[in-house]
Amino acid sequence: MSISAKFATKYDLLISRIPTTEFDMIGYTSLGTADMVRSERFYDALLAEFGAKQIMHMDDFIVWASENGGPAFSIHIPENGKTYSVGNGVMIALAAAGQAQVDRVHAKALELGGTDEGKPGLRAEGFYAAYFRDPDGNKLNIHCMTG
Repeated sequence: MSISAKFATKYDLLISRIPTTEFDMIGYTSLGTADMVRSERFYDALLAEFGAKQIMHMDDFIVWASENGGPAFSIHIPENGKTYSVGNGVMIALAAAGQAQVDRVHAKALELGGTDEGKPGLRAEGFYAAYFRDPDGNKLNIHCMTG
């Protein structure tokens, strides 16, 4: 099977399992990894903080989503067969229910082997956020709107 046909099959499986609404613009996000086992452990624990569970698991691709729908999150070994590398300027922003969840998820990421890129706090009026990198070096943000 060609890479494009293999990807199309995975995408069809993924999209058919994600409940969406007319307001959803993003179906899912995907980050590369050099170590599927390490990344699976990291994201299983981290995304559980959002009530997300694995909805698809293949040797080179894992997808998490929550039961209430919305965008899903995935990790994968690069499809092109080249060595994984962190995208410069790429960041995934995760929406939190409030400041307590921002604090909790940031702490959990560090506990799981992530690195701090910005402690929880107000970044701008009404925007509370924290930043971290996963064990592969991908940058993530956890944030909520306040007040």
